[in-house]
Amino acid sequence: MRAMPQADPRLRVFDRATLRRRRDRAAEGFPAHDFLVRRAGEDIVERIAGVNRDFELAADIGAHRGALREAMAAAALPAGKIGTLVSTDLSAAMLAHAVGPRIVADEEALPFADRSLNLVTSILSLHWVNDLPGTLIQVRRALKPDGLFVAALFGGETLTELRQSMTEAEIECEGGLSPRISPFADLRDMGGLLQRAGFALPVADTDRVTVRYADPLRLMAELRGMGETNALAERRRIPLRRGTLMRAAEIYREKFGLPDGRVPATFDIVVVTGWAPHESQQKPLAPGSAETRLADALGTVERNAGDKTPR
Repeated sequence: MRAMPQADPRLRVFDRATLRRRRDRAAEGFPAHDFLVRRAGEDIVERIAGVNRDFELAADIGAHRGALREAMAAAALPAGKIGTLVSTDLSAAMLAHAVGPRIVADEEALPFADRSLNLVTSILSLHWVNDLPGTLIQVRRALKPDGLFVAALFGGETLTELRQSMTEAEIECEGGLSPRISPFADLRDMGGLLQRAGFALPVADTDRVTVRYADPLRLMAELRGMGETNALAERRRIPLRRGTLMRAAEIYREKFGLPDGRVPATFDIVVVTGWAPHESQQKPLAPGSAETRLADALGTVERNAGDKTPR
């Protein structure tokens, strides 16, 4: 293990102590609300299964109740594909339900030595990290050369319906606005963040999931069960007024209600993969090194940039 780095206090968007309490509270009943974690875990395990190698030592960071191990068991991943798996989470209450080696640890201060891991995963946790580029750098350093990183996090238009409804209700009922829904990373940004952190061959894609609820209050209860309620550092500390809450639910139904009376909730699960650099990996060809001309491949006549097309 190495000394744990400290997050830059200037980057404090989320209150990690509040997030830990939210997860502690959700830990016992989490299996009734973990369907998105299970979905993302299945996706990650499928990607790992498609890699033609075994991973001797792996870490699942922000593991909840052992998300990767549960997904491995559900998918019947071949024995030996992942050797030793260490689960980490900010919440000791969550991690108490995990099987196998586990460490209570913050994703913002990973406890792993440089070049010690073959595989790092994270399943729906990294969207709560204050300094995501810093955490990605820590992950890359913890990986051995040619080690794999695969993560799923909420991004894009996640909870856009709830965000819009809460915004309109607060402005209408209270004459102001307070932070209620977390900012989420955009898919287009994630590949760039991986590159900045030093990963090779970065890939990012999105799985959009639309969940239907009987009413907006059921969605809010689900978010509490997930441990995903408001942990913004600048959130208002007093509870939302009941009148404002009821108005938000009304606006939600008016703007987004479905013909059957239910309401949709959007969750964009952004999945990213990257590799710790290694000399064996494919590299882009140097400019001018192609052996076949583009004009030949297209069956056209090559012209210099200054040439005019004959009339």
